[in-house]
Amino acid sequence: MRNIIFAVIASTLIICVAQHAVAQTTQENNNYVVETIASELNEPWSIAFLPNNEYLVSLRSGELRIINAVGEIGPALQGAPETLYLGQGGYFDVILDPNFADNQTIYLSFAHGEPKSNATRVISAILNGDRLDDVKPIFTANIKKDTGAHYGGRLAFMSDGTLIATTGDGFQYRDAAQNKSNQMGKVVRLNTDGTVPQDNPFAQDTTGADLVWTYGHRNPQGLAIDPTSNTVYLHEHGPKGGDEINVLKAGSNYGWPAATHGVNYSGALVSPHKSVPGMIDAIKVWVPSIAPSGLAVYQGDQFPDWQGDLLVGALVDQEVRHIDIENGKVVADTPVFPEIKARIRDVRVNEQGAIFVLTDGPNGLLYKISATNNP
Repeated sequence: MRNIIFAVIASTLIICVAQHAVAQTTQENNNYVVETIASELNEPWSIAFLPNNEYLVSLRSGELRIINAVGEIGPALQGAPETLYLGQGGYFDVILDPNFADNQTIYLSFAHGEPKSNATRVISAILNGDRLDDVKPIFTANIKKDTGAHYGGRLAFMSDGTLIATTGDGFQYRDAAQNKSNQMGKVVRLNTDGTVPQDNPFAQDTTGADLVWTYGHRNPQGLAIDPTSNTVYLHEHGPKGGDEINVLKAGSNYGWPAATHGVNYSGALVSPHKSVPGMIDAIKVWVPSIAPSGLAVYQGDQFPDWQGDLLVGALVDQEVRHIDIENGKVVADTPVFPEIKARIRDVRVNEQGAIFVLTDGPNGLLYKISATNNP
């Protein structure tokens, strides 16, 4: 796959929407159009695509809001669970059930508990107009921590209908990532009612490892599955340096903190090892860190040269990156969409092949990028 070279030209159209003072802005160049769908989102974290060109957005402050097709932001949904809005805690990922059209079910991950006793939790709920009904906790990490950091919180559905979720190592509890009975620093796999899939790699271990699918992670904030190959991609924050993209295999150990390309924030070594036999190496490492957040596998007709490639948001570098994948290897890593210079929190691709980008912070924006030759 070859990289597309983007040449920015100065063409801007602003359409004002009365309610919520939303300004929808379109910037065009030779290859794509960047449209601002909505603004003034308070610390948005994730976006899901609803029917009728609407969007469901989670705000870290503990709200779910629906954005309609013309960019109007609705009120916070009633019935949503309370969250611990502290440090990095709050609402995280929101995704739709694969059978959403029939069951109206969504899934939300968030920080649950108190400042001195909290964990990553996942709930299912029925989206009923402007509220959530039948809210059910289906997963809560089995060890409580006393930090407001490193929750993970990304969700994805596998092709068999099971749900996978990432958890962080709690920052101060990094050794927990190597303990399979401790559900911090893991990717867990569960049925949508919270039960254990019997083909999980440690399903017979009743000490807490039965839900563990992979382990040895630090703070995974990107999770995406290629629907054509069922390849599961995950990216995670390193410490000072050592951000990673991994390809996940059931039962595998991804090394943290025994192996890392990063160092402690003080400059001291976390580990003398960048690779350890029996642990899986990353397919991409960033040193220095870019602080990746949001991950999508591109599938669609609008950017045909990008089929099967990855799109990664960067918080520190304030950009979207195109990761060119060839035969399972990363062959290029290129910043794209220079018009969007902001901390990127989430990246998604819809069924029509358009790319959506959610920026971070108290005035977050939702962008849509479409090819100018959109079929």
